[in-house]
Amino acid sequence: MYNFSLFKNGNILFPFSLVLFEFTVYIANDMIQPSMLEVVKNFNVGIEWIPTSLTAYLAGGGCLEWFFGPLSDQRGRRSVMLIGVLFFTITCLAILLVSTIEQFIMMRFLQGIGLCFIGSVGYATIQEAFEEVMCIRIIAMMANVALIAPLLGPLAGALLINILSWQTMFLIFAFLSLISFIGLWLFMPETVKIKEKELSFTPLWKDYKKLFLDPNFMSGALATGFSNIPLLAWIALSPIILINEEKFSIFFYAILQLPIFGGLILGNIILHQFIENINILKMVNIGYKPIILGLIIAGSSAFSLIMDKVWILILGLSIYSFGLGITNACLTRLTLFTIEVSKGTVSAAMGMIGMIVFILGIEISKIAYLCGKLWALGIFNLFGGCCCLISILIFLSLQERKKSLSIK
Repeated sequence: MYNFSLFKNGNILFPFSLVLFEFTVYIANDMIQPSMLEVVKNFNVGIEWIPTSLTAYLAGGGCLEWFFGPLSDQRGRRSVMLIGVLFFTITCLAILLVSTIEQFIMMRFLQGIGLCFIGSVGYATIQEAFEEVMCIRIIAMMANVALIAPLLGPLAGALLINILSWQTMFLIFAFLSLISFIGLWLFMPETVKIKEKELSFTPLWKDYKKLFLDPNFMSGALATGFSNIPLLAWIALSPIILINEEKFSIFFYAILQLPIFGGLILGNIILHQFIENINILKMVNIGYKPIILGLIIAGSSAFSLIMDKVWILILGLSIYSFGLGITNACLTRLTLFTIEVSKGTVSAAMGMIGMIVFILGIEISKIAYLCGKLWALGIFNLFGGCCCLISILIFLSLQERKKSLSIK
């Protein structure tokens, strides 16, 4: 294993370049959502295309993650990562040439592939390149970027759309990605021995089959997926709800993201404060309660006759996101270690299942809202709360059973 000193010989520039790419890929999703009203107006199409942009981006992020991890094991992390960053940069420039909304959505799908390289290649390289304490610090920094991007993205997008075109935003993404590419090209180490033999899919398929047939893994992956759907549905639909329907300003739209994503960050802070003293399973037991409570409140907006439905929805989602901040990392950790399979393969399988659940959830929420507005979205949140509760309880039950069997 490499034993680099982070602050010597320019080695800080490798994780910095990787974090910059991660931030760019996340912000390219969150920052463009406030601009989607301008995009659909530009292409003279309906608002139903707005959530589809997020769906396409997530679909791209889940389609090849299963492949890039094993490929980097075989051909080297550095070369695969550099190709991924360069590909993302090119797609950010290529979207400037589109002339129809269908072409725009296709380019968003291709841009989303950039998500695949962060977990399956980037995180793996960090694990191999640094000693344990430094590795944990860098991974924590990368996790904070993943949390901050949804908070800063809508704010930055709302401010910039008043002075810049949506095309200019993609130029910004391409520029940031290019800086990341240069940094990775200069400073990223190769942490695996490149193998000459051909990549074999047979053992890979056996590992995936083992995962997909394991109830512990599947319940954990589904619990993680279901618990994130309401947040992603909000990201996809909030421009339509707040700007198009409620006629709020783009800046006020961005401000209303603060309690929801602030709740997520607060939950994450609580997790970091108590995780050393409280068992992970107990943290999930604590955290899922505000998730369900928040979704019940958000769902009750469907039946509100006194208070404005939008404010009930935002209140419920803020409580929900607080619980999500507590449970999400715990669910991920527990699911990763439910079965003895390569963690890169487990992570990729979780990513694929998560993306399928996310895509279906976003599209169903879009159909619900377009058909029945906030009333139908409230019902969707109630249904999401039921799916989330059932999957988490099944997962916790299986974990407790597994724990009791190991003690015996």
